[in-house]
Amino acid sequence: MLSKVKRLLIGRPRKSTALEDEKLNKLKALAILSSDALSSVAYGTEQILLVLITAGFAALWYSIPISIAVLGLLIILILSYRQTIFSYPGGGGAYIVAQDNLGKSPSLIAGGSLLVDYILTVAVSSSAGTDAITSAFPSLHDHRIAIALIMIIFLTIMNLRGVTESASVLAVPIYLFVVAIFVLIISGIIHYVAGGAHAAAPQFGATVSNVSLFLLLKAFSSGCSALTGVEAVSNAIPNFRKPAAKNAATTLMMMGLILGCMFIGISLLAYWYGVRPNPHETVISQIANATFGRGVMYYIIQGVTALILFLAANTAYSAFPLLAFMLAKDKYMPHMFMVRGDRLGYSNGILFLSIFSALLVIVFGGNTENLIPLYAVGVFIPFTLSQLGMMIRWIKLKPPGWIVKLAINTVGMLTTLSITLIFIFTKFSQVWVIFIFLPLVLYFFMKINRHYKNTAEQLRIDITKDKPMVKGNTIIIPVAGITRVVMNTISYAKTLSDNVVAVYVGVDDEAIQKMEQKWEEWDVGIRLVVLRSRYRSIINPLRKFIDTVEWKKADEDHITVLIPQFITKHWWENILHNQTSLLMRAYLINYKDVIVTTVPFHLNK
Repeated sequence: MLSKVKRLLIGRPRKSTALEDEKLNKLKALAILSSDALSSVAYGTEQILLVLITAGFAALWYSIPISIAVLGLLIILILSYRQTIFSYPGGGGAYIVAQDNLGKSPSLIAGGSLLVDYILTVAVSSSAGTDAITSAFPSLHDHRIAIALIMIIFLTIMNLRGVTESASVLAVPIYLFVVAIFVLIISGIIHYVAGGAHAAAPQFGATVSNVSLFLLLKAFSSGCSALTGVEAVSNAIPNFRKPAAKNAATTLMMMGLILGCMFIGISLLAYWYGVRPNPHETVISQIANATFGRGVMYYIIQGVTALILFLAANTAYSAFPLLAFMLAKDKYMPHMFMVRGDRLGYSNGILFLSIFSALLVIVFGGNTENLIPLYAVGVFIPFTLSQLGMMIRWIKLKPPGWIVKLAINTVGMLTTLSITLIFIFTKFSQVWVIFIFLPLVLYFFMKINRHYKNTAEQLRIDITKDKPMVKGNTIIIPVAGITRVVMNTISYAKTLSDNVVAVYVGVDDEAIQKMEQKWEEWDVGIRLVVLRSRYRSIINPLRKFIDTVEWKKADEDHITVLIPQFITKHWWENILHNQTSLLMRAYLINYKDVIVTTVPFHLNK
């Protein structure tokens, strides 16, 4: 049944030879890998206004110079990551750059930050998409968490179906959003020039007494949340068709151009229309309402905005599994993240991302504003480390034109470092969690790495000296009675060794006497050892018996415990039986020198 549901949801398995068919062309990659960055247009300007409005309506004109500064930083980041793509065509972005140039600890900080960022991306995107829907349909406001969780489940299923299939489906609404926003910007400009704007814009250049440098820096750092997702292209280069690096660089430039135009356009319209931040209506909703009224075009824009905000999470679904794969390959994450699923994607990474982002949505109550500062800090730390790593790379290698490349990365590093510090100092009350969570992530990375190294050291052998040691085999069979299950296990045991003993644990004299009598009548040539249990425990008497056998026989024999177990025809029938065999196996598997094996007997009815 479960297999049928799985096939229905994610489709038939694909052959490993079909892996090349899962690669993305530039148009599909732009949609999937840029959805996070492009979607930030829907809340980037709003984050600036939310900070400025605390100083009064007159302070909102500062949103224009702040937006221009954010646009300048976007250009720097695009140029910087373009250099990263050609320098590290294998992907991995900040993690690989830091690992190659800065060492282990900085690379783990970058990798851990990106993993956290991708989890937050899904949580922020689903929460922001819900905000867009509730702006158009306020009656749904009480169901925000449920809507966000439904969208996370939908994206999980789509990505489990494979990169190409999800890209084909999800690219359409993403490009519809781009078209809709450009229609809104062009129509909004025409509407404003024609004198259609009714709300008064705050006077540009007006002096506002209570606007401090601290407030402006806080607004700038909030606006930089629009730049999250820029690094995703450099992380996911292996997802591109050949020539992968060239296609990735072209996609990055296209994304930067579209994002820059949309962001500055929305900021200008918000200023011209005198838009104020409203907890019950987004900035995009207010601009669309002022431009088109609550007509068909308004609802189209709100609809595609909600879709892009939900689908922005798809950037994380593309980049998180790849980064988790690289960390797992370096033994800093569980090896399960290296396994490809039925549809050739890294399914465990997709599921892990979905579960943790859903938990964040529930914990934060779907509040986008609370999540965005954490989200932004999570990405600007890798930004800074990546730029610093590229600076060191140019200084070490000194390739042709390295001075210009060094200058670009230096400006990028200083800018992103400044923004990171601004975030920390201006929003410490919202981002302090990352100073606890990130060290915990690094601690787990190191513990996992240490485990894999210790395991490899203990499993490694010297093939010139270490040879298999031939020993005998003492087999212990726990029995609860004389049944076909026990007979099946004894038959198998006799093929392995002549030294077989059955063990029965009795709780009263009558049951013990009856068992001994039946066993003597059965006469299968196997000795029965009877253990009395005063406290009705089966495990403890058995454990003591195995300890005794191990003490006497471990040097000359392997000690094998064969556990008889019958398998019911239907899964639900298991509930009707005591799972003593499962408890035995779970307990005995911890014995160092004891081999535990289950011998199944399948019921036909």
